[in-house]
Amino acid sequence: MEITDIKVRKLFEGGPMKAIVSVTFDGQLALHDVKVINARDKVFIVMPSRKNPDGTYRDIVHPINSEFRKNLEEQVIEAYNRELAIEEARKELAGDFDAVGYTPDVSDVPAFDAGSDTADL
Repeated sequence: MEITDIKVRKLFEGGPMKAIVSVTFDGQLALHDVKVINARDKVFIVMPSRKNPDGTYRDIVHPINSEFRKNLEEQVIEAYNRELAIEEARKELAGDFDAVGYTPDVSDVPAFDAGSDTADL
């Protein structure tokens, strides 16, 4: 089974949970709510789970062997790190604009009509 897409759905700044991720397998099966956790100076993933009546949690889905789990974890953490770097670059860029007092002027941007083949140029 091949991982064909990984989407970081949400990033978190505080606490041990750092992201919620969706993974697509073979372009045909989506697995949602995989959590990226940072605890004890280690980043790892936690599979989607549900709470049992006794208060414990049980995984809804999980890898059967350690090789697949390792591959899944490596790819999800790599996608998380990429998304984190993009988010940090966005914040830095926004901070640079704030520092120089830049406010984009959108009044000169031509309107785009989705019903036509060209923008009003």
